[in-house]
Amino acid sequence: MNLIWALGASIVVSLISFVGVISLFLKENLLNKILLLLISFSAGTLIGGAFLHLIPEAVEKSGHSSEVYFFVIVGFILFFMLEKYLHWRHCHKEKCEIHMFTYINLVGDGVHNFIDGLIIGSSFVVNVNFGLTTTFAIIMHEIPQEIGDFGVLVYGGLNKNKALFYNFLSALTAILGTVIGYALANTSDVFLKLLMPVAAGGFIYIASCDLIPELHKEQDIKKATLSMAVFILGVAFMYFAAIHH
Repeated sequence: MNLIWALGASIVVSLISFVGVISLFLKENLLNKILLLLISFSAGTLIGGAFLHLIPEAVEKSGHSSEVYFFVIVGFILFFMLEKYLHWRHCHKEKCEIHMFTYINLVGDGVHNFIDGLIIGSSFVVNVNFGLTTTFAIIMHEIPQEIGDFGVLVYGGLNKNKALFYNFLSALTAILGTVIGYALANTSDVFLKLLMPVAAGGFIYIASCDLIPELHKEQDIKKATLSMAVFILGVAFMYFAAIHH
């Protein structure tokens, strides 16, 4: 019975990826105007998610081991290597219509959703109330992040329908994580100790190497200032989500 509750919770979390559906009702010109703000927001939520959620939780689960920071660096390097490979594989002879950070963001989001699933699954093993509380905390940090992720996919070259579809596919890894977390509740911490810092390193790479450089392209001082404010807002959202969690 608890497994059914856990699967239901992970499906709800996965459906949050459709938060970008609101863009279907926006005019193309308006969407283009706010895309850079969505990039700013996404960069903020990624930085906030890494430093305020994933790394602190990994440190706590590892008993304050310094190895966590090593795996953060490993994650950063892995995402760097993955992006270089994708760029070489698809863009070495011609200009890319789809920015490589679009695919990298999907990978990072998929890993993060899988981690959320592990947490949901293992929490429902304790009891339903604890599982629901944990799910609510995850939803609180997923909503702002999914909004930003959708903006990254559209800014990277995907049309709105494809962005929604691929964002949903990456969200489905939460269901797989839930099943594994529930089945291996006693050992799921082993996965989390490794995956959390690696995902954090990936988030830091995406934000600092792919998204923030896009913000530097804005030359208008007012728009650039607004982008910085939205970036800080993204960090603030993750801060308050972390406090609640």
